[in-house]
Amino acid sequence: MAEPSLDPTALLRTGRETLRLEREALCALEERLDESFVRACELLLACRGRIVVSGMGKSGIIGKKIAATLASTGSPALFLHPAEGSHGDLGMLTREDLLLALSNSGETAELLAILPVVKRLAVPLIALTGRPDSTLAQRADVHLDCAVAREACPLNLAPTASTTASLAMGDALAMALLEARGFSAEDFALSHPGGALGKRLLLRVDDLMRRGEQLPKVRIGTLLHDVILEMSGKGMGMTTVLDQEGHLLGIFTDGDLRRAISACPDLWELPIDHFYHPKPLCIAADALAAEAVAQMEAHQVSVLLVCGPDSELLGAISMHDLLRAGVA
Repeated sequence: MAEPSLDPTALLRTGRETLRLEREALCALEERLDESFVRACELLLACRGRIVVSGMGKSGIIGKKIAATLASTGSPALFLHPAEGSHGDLGMLTREDLLLALSNSGETAELLAILPVVKRLAVPLIALTGRPDSTLAQRADVHLDCAVAREACPLNLAPTASTTASLAMGDALAMALLEARGFSAEDFALSHPGGALGKRLLLRVDDLMRRGEQLPKVRIGTLLHDVILEMSGKGMGMTTVLDQEGHLLGIFTDGDLRRAISACPDLWELPIDHFYHPKPLCIAADALAAEAVAQMEAHQVSVLLVCGPDSELLGAISMHDLLRAGVA
């Protein structure tokens, strides 16, 4: 192997040529999309089991990604290694399933070896190949032509444009199925509970709010000295203000304290009555946590009280709580 060339012009030229060839391959793929794609989607939508994706080598790597995309967008799917399939793993394939097989040549020996069992189980077969006249394409119920004029590899050897075309075809199938099933953002979140979208769509205020002894509370008439102790002890930068029966009257924040000190330096023996806000911003416990973020940002506050339908105090939620949960 020769010494590597570090010519910036040559590196950029090769990179751009690679992207151009792959772009042209995708444009050609788009133009070839026809009724075979529709039939493939119909078979996939009719599948009562799982979509089993299979392929060897680079096609197998692409197949794993396609299976993951299908599974996360409402179409149960898994990946089957064809070589392992011949040694027992084919047992995961049932009569309710569908096989989606990837092979650029359409002659991958490991895939062809499992076809007799696939046919015996009467499992529908969709093939993604670069050769419509190949064995795999001819034996498939539906063949999707993923042929490319040439690989983006300068030697026309390494799978590049062909794997990009197969991946894009898999994405096209997954998105067509997603739309046909009416798959929503909420459905997506259910399969991604650990991601940012899942947290924004699944977590509710009730899951994150402070309540009980965690919630700062003082009664009307409490002296500011004791109010500050309650605020400092609970660490929310505010306290709720309640009447003698425990009903919510308002809120008193760090900002209110600073303004009170500026207006009346000798205020430590005064009661809270003169300083709290009687109409605090509230949110329902069943509201999405993302709604709490939006409300805080809109009103430029860092805490919301959580109230019930009759304005009873249930808890409080802060921007810090939302940040810790990954919602904000």
